[in-house]
Amino acid sequence: MRLTTSPRFLNTVLLGGGTSQKLAAAASAGFDQVEIWRQDVEPTSAAAVRSALQDTGMGLTDVQVLLDFDGAPDPHRRDKRHEAISLLDLAAALGARTVLVPASTDTRCIGDRVGPDLRWLCAEAASRGLRIAYEGMAWSVLNSTLPAVWRQVQAVDADNLDIVIDAFHLFAAGRSVDDLHGIPAHRIALVQLSDVQQQPLPGHMIDTARHARCLPGEGIWPLPELLDALQDMGYSGPVGLEVFNDALKAEDVRTVAQRAMDALDRVLSRR
Repeated sequence: MRLTTSPRFLNTVLLGGGTSQKLAAAASAGFDQVEIWRQDVEPTSAAAVRSALQDTGMGLTDVQVLLDFDGAPDPHRRDKRHEAISLLDLAAALGARTVLVPASTDTRCIGDRVGPDLRWLCAEAASRGLRIAYEGMAWSVLNSTLPAVWRQVQAVDADNLDIVIDAFHLFAAGRSVDDLHGIPAHRIALVQLSDVQQQPLPGHMIDTARHARCLPGEGIWPLPELLDALQDMGYSGPVGLEVFNDALKAEDVRTVAQRAMDALDRVLSRR
């Protein structure tokens, strides 16, 4: 089995129900960690969610999500910095170590501001003992591929800025595992897995991403090849599922969590 020492996580976006139900279901299915959303905490207090995490023995992979932050144009830049502070404070209150930040998808993104914005964010995160996991999405404006994201991380040169490997954004854009070349394993914050029944068509990528992903191994993408590449690199960080699927979210939360773990087991074992 690949990545045997990697913590396994489940993104709560797959599950319906309340936050306590999601955490209990993920723990019961055998996951070590969860990716949690700001919406999972509101209106529940951070203290209550932190207590629920402790009760279930679950760790936090990361807290999500700060959208369209880097390169934000005026007059949105000030609001985005306020939003960033709010999310960083929430992550610290939850006891998290990492906050996930996708590369901007705003067509008004100002390229010359991306580096300074990320340096500011990393400094604010560091003052709270947090790391930033930077993710290139297939429709991000400037940093939509892993090579581009890695170049940006290198340019920012902050010790607490790492990258996210998301199978959806890698394969939906028609890229391959060759994009991992040159990225040190220790600079990968986490690996998110999902699959699709058919390659997203032009103009439908975002809709598929947000509503119709499927569990790993139930679709067409070469996930074993990706996992082999990570294994060969020496990656040992968190690996798990980020699956947006409307149908699964409507089903019994414990059943879906167990199906998710079974799927992760199978894809990690497949050759």
